[in-house]
Amino acid sequence: MAKLFLLFAILPIAEIAILINVGELIGGWYTVAIVILTAFIGARLVRQQGLTTLTQAQQKMQTGIMPGQEMAEGLLLAIAGVLLVTPGFITDILGLLLTLPMTRPIIASSLLKRVIVNTANPSFHSGFQQSQHTKQESEDIIEGEFERKDPPSNHQRLKDDTNKHD
Repeated sequence: MAKLFLLFAILPIAEIAILINVGELIGGWYTVAIVILTAFIGARLVRQQGLTTLTQAQQKMQTGIMPGQEMAEGLLLAIAGVLLVTPGFITDILGLLLTLPMTRPIIASSLLKRVIVNTANPSFHSGFQQSQHTKQESEDIIEGEFERKDPPSNHQRLKDDTNKHD
């Protein structure tokens, strides 16, 4: 509850205060131009980094490895996109930290350490670890169909035996 209060009440007030102070220092139109420019550059950077992360995730999936790190980084890039297009300098700084290829993997790794995944796969332990399935293991799967045939009941066996004697 306190985190939501900080997010929705304190952060916008801080952003407005900083925008006003910067506007007084360099002028209102320059401040607006910087906010628009950071949103534009941020959106392009998020797109470029997102495509790189998607390519890395696809490469891991093709080798049979779950792309946990890339999934976390993709989530961070989505959050960064929202932060970068939100007017303000604090959100721009946070969005930039989530976008940069030097800081995003570190943040994603710490995020992954806090996530607990419940799964039937025994290669997962407490916390989130990448699946160690290999291509060979997935080739051992045999697909097919089955039909359940229950053993006949006593009544059915008696009926069958009677029909045999006739």
